[in-house]
Amino acid sequence: MTETEIAISTRQVRVGLGHVRVRVTGQGEPLVLIMGIGGHLDMWTPLADQLPGRQLVMFDFPGTGGSTAPWFPPTMFHGALFVRLLLSRLGLQQVDIVGYSWGGLLAQAFAAQHPGKVRKLILACTGPGPICVPADPRVAARLLTPRRYYSSAYLAKIAAQTYGGEFRRQPGLVRAEAARRVDHPPGWIGYMWQLIAAGTFSVIPFAHRIKHPTLVLGGDDDPIVRTANQYFLHRILSQSEVQVIEKAGHLMLVDSPSTLAPIMETFLSAEEA
Repeated sequence: MTETEIAISTRQVRVGLGHVRVRVTGQGEPLVLIMGIGGHLDMWTPLADQLPGRQLVMFDFPGTGGSTAPWFPPTMFHGALFVRLLLSRLGLQQVDIVGYSWGGLLAQAFAAQHPGKVRKLILACTGPGPICVPADPRVAARLLTPRRYYSSAYLAKIAAQTYGGEFRRQPGLVRAEAARRVDHPPGWIGYMWQLIAAGTFSVIPFAHRIKHPTLVLGGDDDPIVRTANQYFLHRILSQSEVQVIEKAGHLMLVDSPSTLAPIMETFLSAEEA
């Protein structure tokens, strides 16, 4: 990728039968950021601002943000193929990946299916799939629709109990997050396809294929993905380490970026044994 291409802020890239909204910023080792369910690339802004020494690759998954509706079946492995096609379109041969929540499941599927394309993995606020320690049913029910992306008032009402962490203590964070979300809400079809993909994928049968250095991050105040799931991932991924951040919630990558970015940078920069 040329310096001119790197300088482009946000653009549409054709992948397969659809168009994908992509943002590539900075220079250095490429780091692909895969957002949670329904999310779009602008939601990475707080963390991206804390990672100035990296070439960051952010995109709206098909059916979310500014990308067209999915043109492939709703499975994680079809999603992983889409990511490979996108990276090829961008001229990227091997990358580090941060997968957050739903994006962590996709990152695991991608690493298992295309191991040569991945150098290191960071799996944040995610688990192994449906076979896990579940969230409280009331919290899980709120994730079945994208309503929190369409209504700022609804997000403000549920944020503290749904996301935990700093959202319990700083109302201003909720307002900022709501402003980012409602700007590019996901389509209902795209959101449903993401739900299906998450509900039908488990990394357990494929964990032996993920031999990349992996940092598993969790928060001890995450109502959606409980910390037992991060410890389980650590046990089944042979080259992993785990860090649980005190008082951090499910959105810790965007509500506490100044805390998390140095941890991520230390892991990514460490020489492999």
